[in-house]
Amino acid sequence: MKKAIEEVIEFNKERDWDQFHSEANLAKSIVIEACELLECFQWDPEHYDRDAVIEELADVLNYCIVLSDKLQVDMEDIVLKKLEKNRQKYPVEKARGKSTKYDKL
Repeated sequence: MKKAIEEVIEFNKERDWDQFHSEANLAKSIVIEACELLECFQWDPEHYDRDAVIEELADVLNYCIVLSDKLQVDMEDIVLKKLEKNRQKYPVEKARGKSTKYDKL
């Protein structure tokens, strides 16, 4: 993932897009791209265009990379920290095979 992160950051620097990338704008862009990802499944979730899904997923990830860079956080670190919190909220013995929210387990 390190190479991908470096490439995305370099891509944006080459184009001088940092001036448009406030934290709020990046968060909005993540949501917009996530909606486009969801749109791929809108009318027929059983028969979706896999290539379109992959394209939209990449857009979401690209904006996440840029926002992480803007916030000066290590993506791997924050994901692992959040995963540890989720392990506490969703212990295997209570959560296995359930979609129940943690406060209802």
